[in-house]
Amino acid sequence: MSSDSKSADFEGRVKLQPRKLSWWLRRVGNVGAFFFAGVLLIVVLGLAQRIGWLSSGMGSGNSTSAGSGQQIYTCPMHPQIRQEGEGRCPICGMALVPAATASSGGDDFAIQIEPAQRRVANIQTAPVVSHPVISTIRTIGSIRIDESRKATIASYVDGRIERLFADYTGVFVEPNDHLAVIYSPQLYAAQVEYLEAIESQSKLVGSALQSVRETQDKLVRNARQRLIELGLSEQQLLDLEKNKEAKSRLTIYAPIGGTVIEKLAEEGMYTKAGEPIYRVANLSTVWLMLELYPADAAKIRFGQVVKAELNSMPGKTLQGRVAFVDPEVDPSNRTVGVRVEFKNANGELRPGDYAEATIEIPIGPKGDVYDAELADKWISPMHPQIIQDQPGTCPICGMELVPTSRYGYSSDPVEQTESLTIPRTALLMAGEYSVVYVETEPGRFEIRSVKVGPILKDEVVIVDGLKVSESVATSGNFLIDSQMQLAGKPSLIDPTRAIKKQSIRNTPLQFDDINVSVVNGETGAKLEELFQAYFGIQQAFAADKRPTENQVKQYQDVANALLQADQLDDDVLNLIESTLDPVAHLHHHKIDEARQKFKPISHAVVRLATIARGESAKQPFHQFFCPMVKQGEGDWLQDNDLLSNPYWGSEMLRCGELVRTISPDQQTLVDDTPAQGDQ
Repeated sequence: MSSDSKSADFEGRVKLQPRKLSWWLRRVGNVGAFFFAGVLLIVVLGLAQRIGWLSSGMGSGNSTSAGSGQQIYTCPMHPQIRQEGEGRCPICGMALVPAATASSGGDDFAIQIEPAQRRVANIQTAPVVSHPVISTIRTIGSIRIDESRKATIASYVDGRIERLFADYTGVFVEPNDHLAVIYSPQLYAAQVEYLEAIESQSKLVGSALQSVRETQDKLVRNARQRLIELGLSEQQLLDLEKNKEAKSRLTIYAPIGGTVIEKLAEEGMYTKAGEPIYRVANLSTVWLMLELYPADAAKIRFGQVVKAELNSMPGKTLQGRVAFVDPEVDPSNRTVGVRVEFKNANGELRPGDYAEATIEIPIGPKGDVYDAELADKWISPMHPQIIQDQPGTCPICGMELVPTSRYGYSSDPVEQTESLTIPRTALLMAGEYSVVYVETEPGRFEIRSVKVGPILKDEVVIVDGLKVSESVATSGNFLIDSQMQLAGKPSLIDPTRAIKKQSIRNTPLQFDDINVSVVNGETGAKLEELFQAYFGIQQAFAADKRPTENQVKQYQDVANALLQADQLDDDVLNLIESTLDPVAHLHHHKIDEARQKFKPISHAVVRLATIARGESAKQPFHQFFCPMVKQGEGDWLQDNDLLSNPYWGSEMLRCGELVRTISPDQQTLVDDTPAQGDQ
């Protein structure tokens, strides 16, 4: 076979032949049929579910979906853990508890806990109480020597110490006990000089020269005074004058009684004038030195009782009184020094020992207090342990006693200021914010931001945010907070949302004084027309209708006319002008939005009724308030006393209260009228 024929045969075998449609159908028919059947099945199931032939839960009694009623459980410590049915947290291992869902009740700032869930979560509450509160300050201090009862014994002259009678530290001495003998040639020479001056004075008794006698008398006095300056006592001078014998040894006596706390010299050593020999301290009273925070020190007063227990005498409580509060704050540790004086007649309190002090301070404004030991008494301004029934002088420092009333002590018992308190476990804190959960209704727990005062051992003083007898959660409040987080509501993570809600007023508008001015003439008539135009809008909302365009235009026309009047004062004009913007589109908004726009109009009109009416006005107006209005501030005005709530309409037409009736000739504030309607 030729090479050309072989090449043609090869090309004929390799060349692809075109396939027919039937061949392709046979090849992909099985796969395509299976795919088409699957798509058709999905479409059919979707249609069946949409028209209700099949349930979205794919089951009935044992549904596991949240919508079928299956209980959702969560971890109290890790609220992001949620599962159907009981179990344990995969993070911390705690038993899961039933979770309250956002649809289980409450509102934007509360959560509803069912009774069964409450028992499982061990949620407990306690009431907010008001009672006198005593803050107890406990601190550690050290015993120090009373500085006013220390003395240093020094030599008056140069010399040599020949004898020390108190020859060791700790010796107890009485006043005027002899302590040391000093040899001093200087003292001997001064005595000889004094004796010679006395002898010369005696020889001049019969002298006729008056000036000579006076000069000699002066020399005697000066010589005697010099001996006093050199340390001779009055008795030693008398002995010298009597015996006419100079001595080179000087005896030093103890100026006060007490304990020798330092011995600074030894026998035989020479000393200079002014060098200390002994230091003596009277330990019949001692000081306890404390360091307090400025906030606590500000409430301390002179003479206040302080109780202390020494480490060396456990179980024994001693009582002293505040003698001094440092007027400055220590810049190094930001504390204030407080000195407490204790009696120590038995010598039990040793300087250098530590003591635990307890001070009880009433919570509230600093005012007069009652202390039975100080009532109608007189006290030493330097030594608060010196208390007497009559005026006199302090036996220690000699200062005049002062009445205890100077330091705020009352003669009669004083009723202590009460404070609002809650259990400490009820308070949740995050940085500068503090919140509690208030049970406003059975099972409804509302987050409440509070302003906290002193935090005591078992309770917390609440300055603002709670009322007496309100109930707060004391156990399980972290679980409540976790449910608030899961529901996307304010919680401890973001308490600012709750703070913003609390800033909304939910109490009726109040006025210090109501004094209605009478507006005469056409302006007064227009003013009454404005009130009537307002009442038309209010009645429309109460009937679940938006005000008509004509009602809105009527109000605008009257308001604009009044703004041109010169007879009205600025307060009236400002109130009328403030209503024009919110009233402009009341007939265009949806009714719920229009009702919110109606609030500032009502507030302005209520205020307007308390300051101005037309001269023809005879009909009193009635101020109403509804506490259930969304975002608070639910005040409005009516020309009759049949409560018709414009903020709720037929849904809660009679919800609210009659706050007051405002007469057109009213000059003073009228007492609140008893509430009408549902609360």
